[in-house]
Amino acid sequence: MASRTATIGSKAGLHARPAAVFAEAAAAQPVEVTIAKAESPEDSFEAGSILGLLGLGAQYGQKVVLTAEGDGAEAVLETLVTVLETEQDT
Repeated sequence: MASRTATIGSKAGLHARPAAVFAEAAAAQPVEVTIAKAESPEDSFEAGSILGLLGLGAQYGQKVVLTAEGDGAEAVLETLVTVLETEQDT
């Protein structure tokens, strides 16, 4: 299982438009990806679920942990970390 830590780069946090952009990117991946706040990794959500992302309540600057398993997991996580750490138009 691969995991990566990312810092939320969108000033709006992982809400509304940034959450939708990330959920779409995660859902398009060939492996299942989960996301959790770094301080509570046991409370993870499916990264491709907009409802899960909104429930996560991640704010700007907060660290989150992404995990994935399967062929290409490292590349998938690299792509998704880039999405999370980029400011999204709100």
